[in-house]
This record gives sequence, structure tokens and C-alpha cells, in this order.
Amino acid sequence: MAKTDHPVNERIPSAADPGYSGPVSSEPVRKILVVDDEPDIRDFLSYNLRREHFEVHTASDGVEGLQMALHLRPDIVLLDVMMPGMDGVEVCAELRRHPEMHSVLIVFLTARGEDYSQIAAFQVGADDYITKPVRPRVLVSRLQALLRRSNRSRQEQVSDPKAPDDPSASVFEPSPDHNSEDAVPEPILSGSVPGLEIDVDAFVVRRSGQEIYLTRKEFRLLVLLVSRPNVVLRREQILRSIWGDDPLMSDRTIDVHIRKIREKTGLDNIRTVKGVGYKWSS
Repeated sequence: MAKTDHPVNERIPSAADPGYSGPVSSEPVRKILVVDDEPDIRDFLSYNLRREHFEVHTASDGVEGLQMALHLRPDIVLLDVMMPGMDGVEVCAELRRHPEMHSVLIVFLTARGEDYSQIAAFQVGADDYITKPVRPRVLVSRLQALLRRSNRSRQEQVSDPKAPDDPSASVFEPSPDHNSEDAVPEPILSGSVPGLEIDVDAFVVRRSGQEIYLTRKEFRLLVLLVSRPNVVLRREQILRSIWGDDPLMSDRTIDVHIRKIREKTGLDNIRTVKGVGYKWSS
């Protein structure tokens, strides 16, 4: 059955609408790939994103979207979940298997609002999950906020490879029992686990010489915990440090990422402190 939901309950604007010139921006043009099997939604999103000076490309299904994303290397991939042939979760998972796609922002825009759909999306490496209907200005604001965070992260990694994404809550802030010389971790962390190597500069995790793929958020969460051994980090501290002030992130988001880190690394050093948060047991 064809989907009938639309991002907003209003007519799709036409490029012939008079009187719009758009704001003048000095920001670099950002490339975005919209993957959705409904032509009216693709047209609607394309129109509104181009008004905000995005370079927009579209794909009508998951297979085409995957091929275009690997070829175009866009700044953002905007994915629907329910698509014929290859759904959005499968596309996201496949993109994250390619190292050159690790820095691409993947955002789901879908009418599927169930918890399990959101969890599945974040488990395969989504950066955000937005449910329809959503106003165009809200969508654009969310995308621009993601780009700002991503840009800030890259800039900080150039100026200081060990710097966290969120300057208001350093993931490398020393615990009370650490002296100032311990404020920033060594470029290579082990967490007192034989064979574990966390290369902070290269954003790489290895165990027994085998590289383990973690998403950016999973990597930062692991480094946050390992750099504060035996210190209990409250859930609100973790959310603020890794996800900033995004009101849509919740305790469940942390739980999903912790579970994925445990599964991928095979480590049992991350301990749950019930009702409080998590700690790295060294």
C-alpha cells in the first residue's frame, strides 16, 4: 500500500511561486541526497532545501540511494525507512560499512515513529531520526544544527585531535582524583584491557590487532568512559557530553549505544550503575 503521509499538511510549493529571491549566504553549499520512494515528498523536500541553498540530489529507492551516496559523497543523506527493495535501515547499515562514508551525516525522515524503528536506525549508525509531519523550517534547522556540530568536530580535530565535539562539557575533563597532567588522555588508550587499543587521533579501535568499526557517537562514548576509569558518569553527563542539548535524545539512546559498544568490542568493562549511569571498570 502506498504511503500517504506528507512532511507538512500544506500544498507543495511550486518553483514558479513569484517574489522569492532567498537569503544571501556566504556558507559553502552543502550537498544533500534525499532518498524516498514518493515523488511528491522528493519534490517538496527538494524545493525547500534548495531555497536554503542546499545542493539537492534525489533517489527513488534504497538501491539507487546507496549507489548515489557512494558516488556523490554528500554531506547529508536524508532517508525514508519504508522503501521497496532495500529499506532505509539497510541502506544506512551498508553506507556505514564504507570508511569514506563515516563522516557523512545520515538522517531518517519518516512517518515510522515507533521506538523499535528509531532504535534500529541508531543501531546502524544514524545521526538523527525525525518523524513526519515536520515543518520545513524545523527540518532545515535540524539539518543545519547537525552540520554545525559536524563542522565544529572536524575543526577541533584539526586544531586538537583530542578535543571533544561539545565545548561546554569536555569528555576529557579530569575526575576529582586526577591531577592536571591527566586532563587529556594519551593518544593511545587501552583501558587496562590486554590487546585493546583506542587511537584517539585516528578514531580507530582495535582489539588483538583487529580493527573494530564504531560509529562516531559510539567511539566518543567509549573514549569518554575509558578516559575516566572507575568513575561513575551520570546519564545526564553522558547525554550532554556526547549529544549536547538535543532535547530528542533520551536515556534509551545511551542504552542502545552502550549495548552496541559491548557487542562490537566483546568487552564487559562497561558497568551499569543502576539508576545513575555507567562506568569503565579497569
